Parts: sequence; C-alpha cells; structure tokens
Amino acid sequence: MPQAPVAQASRKPSRIQLRNRKRILDAALEVFSAHGYRGATLDQIAAEAGLSKPNILYYFEGKQEIHVTLLNQLMHAWLAPLRAVDPDGNPLEELMTYVQRKLDMSRDLPRESRLFANEILQGAPRMAPHLESVLKPLVDETAAVIDGWIEAGRLAPVDPRHLLFSIWATTQHYADFEAQVRVLTSAQDVHDTAASHLDRMFRRLLTPDRDVI
Repeated sequence: MPQAPVAQASRKPSRIQLRNRKRILDAALEVFSAHGYRGATLDQIAAEAGLSKPNILYYFEGKQEIHVTLLNQLMHAWLAPLRAVDPDGNPLEELMTYVQRKLDMSRDLPRESRLFANEILQGAPRMAPHLESVLKPLVDETAAVIDGWIEAGRLAPVDPRHLLFSIWATTQHYADFEAQVRVLTSAQDVHDTAASHLDRMFRRLLTPDRDVI
C-alpha cells in the first residue's frame, strides 16, 4: 500500500520561514516587554517586525501563541544558571557565580526579564503550569542542596528559598527598573558596581561565622 504524502505542516521549515519566525518573535519581545501582554497588539508586532498582520498570522495563530512561545524559550534560558549550580562544588563560590550569572542576564537580556516580570505581575496566567512543573522542582532540588551545605557548616544558616528570592530580586532589578537605575546612578557601567556590591553583600550573608575575618 503506498504511503500517504507528508503533510505540509510536518515539513522542515525553510530558511526564510525560520528567519521570519525569529523576526516576529524578536519584534514581539520588544512590544511585550514595553507594553505587557494586555497592552500589546498584533498590529504593533507586525509594525515592529516590518511585516503585514496576515503574514504574522501565517506563522502564529495569534498574540497568545507568540507570547507563550517567547515565555517557553525564556524559561529554558532563565533556569540554565540555576541548573548549573554544582552540589559538589564550593558552596560559596557556586552561589556567588549564580548571582553573577543572574546579573549578567539582567544586563544582556533586559527585555526577557521584563517579559517574565509582566507575566508574573498578571498572576502568571500563561506560565503557571511551567512554574509548577518546571521551576518548583528545580527550586526544591536547589533548596535541598543549600540545606545540605548549611547542615555541613559550609554556609551560614539562611532560608534557601528566601535566599533565591533575594538573588532574583536584587539582580533582576537592574533590568526591570533599568530606567530608574539609569537616572539614579552616575556609574559608567552600573553592572560593574552592582556586581561588586552584590558579591560583598551575599558573601557576608553566606559566610559561616567562623570564617568571617
């Protein structure tokens, strides 16, 4: 019996299709990060991408699919530094490296940070399943590692989850409140001075008392 022809939708996208999808997603990231999900429109995304609205709808069913695609991509990148924390490494250095990586992401991916912040501020209507199924198990695993380091006397006692919340708040502030930071600081490269400040602050918090000089 002859095989049925391969459906058009299952064929590998062409280079032009891949390029246009990337163009649309980059434009959408700009629009969503500036206006939030509710304030963004397909017309704005089309204008930013330099494409027609029907062209946008050829690649995506609508605004929600574009937004969810961006959030899914973001979660993979956002969690990579936390997954890189090595349970067998030096506890203090592993956590300070994590702080630095999160600060670097605020510098290099400010639009992505604001996209995520906007979603959470709205109650995570599109990201809630990922928070529950992906983020929570990873945080639970990392918290257990930090608890183990504390029990071994290798870190000062802290609540692991509140520690992570503090790291996220202090590092992502430089992306989410970039306009305010720019007005309130005269530093040429605010991320250099932020890195020094955060390193000193978290080292003092996490260093066991016996190791404090």
